[in-house]
Amino acid sequence: MGTQRERGIKINFWASQEEHELIQRKMELAGVRNMSAYLRKVAIDGYVVRLDLPELRDLVSNVRRSGANLNQLTRRVNETGRFYEADLEDLRQSQERLQAATDSLMVKLNELL
Repeated sequence: MGTQRERGIKINFWASQEEHELIQRKMELAGVRNMSAYLRKVAIDGYVVRLDLPELRDLVSNVRRSGANLNQLTRRVNETGRFYEADLEDLRQSQERLQAATDSLMVKLNELL
């Protein structure tokens, strides 16, 4: 008795060497290693999109840092009942960096459209 598969229908097709190499190159570009998953996605949806945007990674990093800074400032204010102008200035600069990163990302996304 074999293992029960989630997908019970097997689909096969033949390809030339050139077609096979092209499929493999496109899989690499899409960042997909599993050929069955790639071919299933392309067959069902008609396309695979993979965005590689360093601006998005920068934005996520800035959001995390800003959140950590805000959390530290909030804890300190709650513990001491005081806040300092320098802390507010750091928070303002962090927000400006977030806005700049967001603007940069939006420009990149608009270029893709």
